Amino acid sequence: MNKFYTTLISLLIISAGIKAQTQPQKAPVSDTKLSFQLQAGTQGVGGDLRYGLNQQISVRGGASFIPVKANNVFSFSGFESTNNVSVKFSNVHLWADFVPFKKAQGFRLVAGAGYLFQANGDIHVLPTGTYTVGNYKLTPADLGTLKIDMSWKGVAPYAGFGLFKSFPNHRFNVNLDLGTYYLSQPKSNIVGTEMLADNYKLEPQLNANMKSYRWLPVAQLNFNFRIR
Repeated sequence: MNKFYTTLISLLIISAGIKAQTQPQKAPVSDTKLSFQLQAGTQGVGGDLRYGLNQQISVRGGASFIPVKANNVFSFSGFESTNNVSVKFSNVHLWADFVPFKKAQGFRLVAGAGYLFQANGDIHVLPTGTYTVGNYKLTPADLGTLKIDMSWKGVAPYAGFGLFKSFPNHRFNVNLDLGTYYLSQPKSNIVGTEMLADNYKLEPQLNANMKSYRWLPVAQLNFNFRIR
């Protein structure tokens, strides 16, 4: 009888071992996520690829573009002219998002940098009036034209914060970025023709006047599509 129970217990142990070995192993749950977002705001329109390292940290890289043109934005007292203004800001950037509070996934701290390979503001002034100086009549052709170009090209650090979740719970969400770039010190280039040709001498003064204009505010909506 004892031999019977011993054999039965041995069979039960072997059977339990076989079942344990044949149970499917669950794959570990990964925190990594991937999404693509379209964006629109003060730094223009563009797109980002966002990668989540874990529940609190994600990184994203992409590009943005601002093409803006306008005519007759300003006027000069006593000087008749037309003017064309063109603003072109294009950048590639790499940002990191950090969620400081696990229970508040909708608030993020954001830091990174962008490279502005195109960062120009151009003003082109064309005189339209005719002026009499003594016995001479000066036409627009005599006066010439004036073009002023300001450039902020270079690397620009970024800091700010984000609202709403980095990644959608399902396939799509919208989130918001608020922050600023700190741009390189601007440099001017003044080119004049005819009687306006000597205005290039004003470049040092214009650079001094513009040296504090180095902040590019960012208010940006992100339309986020989850890939995985």
